[in-house]
Amino acid sequence: MNTLIPKTVWKFILKNILFCMFFGIVLPSIHAQQQQIDSVSNIIRELRLKEGFSEKDSSYIKAIISLGQYYRFSNSDSLLTISKKALNLSIATDYKYGIIEGYALYGNYYSEKGKSAIALENYEKALSIDRTGMKKSQELDLINNIASEYGYLGDYSKALSSYLKGIDLATEIDDKFLLSIINENIAGLYTSQKDYAQALKFYEKTVAINEEIGEEIPSAQTFSNMAWTYSQMKRFDYAMFNVNKGISVFEKHQILDWLAFAYEVKGRIYLDQKKYKWALYWYEQSNLIHDKIDDKRGQIDMLNGISQTYLGLEKDSLAMVYAKKGYAVANAINSINGQKDCANTLYKISKKNNDYTNALLYHELHKKLTDSLARDDNKKSLSLLKAKLNYEKQKELLIEENEKVLAKQRIIIYSTLSIVLILGAIMFLVVRSQNMQKRLNRKLNHKTILIQKREIELNEINKTKNKLFSIIGHDLRGPIGALQELLRMFSNGDIKKEELNSFIPKLKSDVDNVFFTLNNLLSWGQSQMNGSLTKPKNFSITNLVDRNIKLLSEMAENKSIKIINHIKDAPNAWADQNQIDIVIRNLISNSLKFTPENGLITISTVDDGNHWKVQVKDTGVGMTLDMQEKILSDYSNVTTYGTNNEKGTGLGLSLCREMVEKNNGKIWVDSKVNKGSIFYFTLPKERSKYKQAG
Repeated sequence: MNTLIPKTVWKFILKNILFCMFFGIVLPSIHAQQQQIDSVSNIIRELRLKEGFSEKDSSYIKAIISLGQYYRFSNSDSLLTISKKALNLSIATDYKYGIIEGYALYGNYYSEKGKSAIALENYEKALSIDRTGMKKSQELDLINNIASEYGYLGDYSKALSSYLKGIDLATEIDDKFLLSIINENIAGLYTSQKDYAQALKFYEKTVAINEEIGEEIPSAQTFSNMAWTYSQMKRFDYAMFNVNKGISVFEKHQILDWLAFAYEVKGRIYLDQKKYKWALYWYEQSNLIHDKIDDKRGQIDMLNGISQTYLGLEKDSLAMVYAKKGYAVANAINSINGQKDCANTLYKISKKNNDYTNALLYHELHKKLTDSLARDDNKKSLSLLKAKLNYEKQKELLIEENEKVLAKQRIIIYSTLSIVLILGAIMFLVVRSQNMQKRLNRKLNHKTILIQKREIELNEINKTKNKLFSIIGHDLRGPIGALQELLRMFSNGDIKKEELNSFIPKLKSDVDNVFFTLNNLLSWGQSQMNGSLTKPKNFSITNLVDRNIKLLSEMAENKSIKIINHIKDAPNAWADQNQIDIVIRNLISNSLKFTPENGLITISTVDDGNHWKVQVKDTGVGMTLDMQEKILSDYSNVTTYGTNNEKGTGLGLSLCREMVEKNNGKIWVDSKVNKGSIFYFTLPKERSKYKQAG
């Protein structure tokens, strides 16, 4: 399967942003860019015609530097000529700004030629020059360019380190525009490592910054990259929503390279859903634009996507044509990822057409490239994490050193004041006395808080004890006492065996209720008295519900109540399975008690964002608002009777609330008298295998 790479933010910087660093303008089209080239060229001609003109004049050097920025995207040969001229004139006049920008122009030229190592060398030279009096925005621009080149080279560790430095500098000078760009670049690094959770965090930061800036084109580009990320996560609704927002802006401003990418992403979304006709439509729209622009990497993904679409449409010959085109482009620019994806598509086509010789050839090629990329990705992923940790460590050490310097300065100041001021010693003693008093007061306040906290804990324990004895005395002693009296009467001959047999169903029901109450009591008592541990893990809600329905099936059959499990697609939750087992069992048992014969109980789930919302609905007797408030209270012990006079307590529901809240969920009830009740509770969704600690 072809793996698209989101449109690089580095390209976004080069083609749409760099000019605004100097003039505050975003260029929407090639035509507008040519207009700006003509405008700057006119300025240069006017300067040369002025009396006393000299090529060493700083205004002239600035003008040719600006012209070089525009030529970068239209005429690389002119860019090289201007770079040499700007640098030579600046060196001759020791014009620092010109020297820095001259090396930066050289870096731009070699970057466009794909010679990242030479581009880095020139950017580093520019950064090493004494920049006294120069704007920090220039330094920030160079740092960002350096990070981008490391990204092209696949050295993600150095790329991330440079971007993090750039974030600090952009924050310091409040440059929201480059802060947005750098955050999106970092998101691109994480996306390339398939760490989508981390990537989305940085994309969300970028969206927030773009909203502050108020420019719709950068926002549209971010939405397009986010759409690709969501498509890889199979969250197609989010992907489609974001890509459509991007497309509307790109069509409005005719940003052709980004429009081609957005159409391609939309085609990928439909392809992944096997909606081949729509996929083909959007891929063809992208293909039409690629005829007008020079974006080989994007063209590879587009051609391979068309091939996969034709394969899905059973048009194998066309699929083969486009897959070979994609592989040829990938081979021409040495794109290993593109070669791998196209080779995999060619393997599938050859195998389908029983061309086993070529199928084997493409399969081996795909495996070789995949193994190579996997090794590189593992190294890059580790280096990315290492770079982040090293940078944070260096930052902490720098802060610590600064704090030490400040501490030494404070000591010198205090020492000087103590020598100069005669009353310094007295003031010191007074201050010291006050500080000691404050420390004593703090200790006293701390102890007071501890005592108050302990008092609250003792009160809670006392309430727990009272509730425990109340339940034992009220809900367990009754049924056991009745059983004891019946056995005594039978032993004394007061009742006969036949009469005893008639009580057996009632005795069984009482014993079942006592057993159920004891289970709840032990679970609740453990959580209250010993602080039971919650051990979350991924588990199937469906399986847990099915198990409890079987467990309570006899009780349901006795009342001719139908229990239906409406949970589909086997949703998984992240919680303590044993605790949630108690919750589900209690809620179903509670519904059975308070639902008349021939009733209905349904269990279902609803997707609630980051949580699953579980519903247990019955057609029972319902309850008043007052009763709804009491049954989930911490200290309530409400004894109620079911439709067949089954006895129960509020302990089960109180226990349910504790267990749900221990697993970061909520529980509530919606009920109407004689209409039935619906108990709701939420559980966190299963942990994604891609999720990592931030």
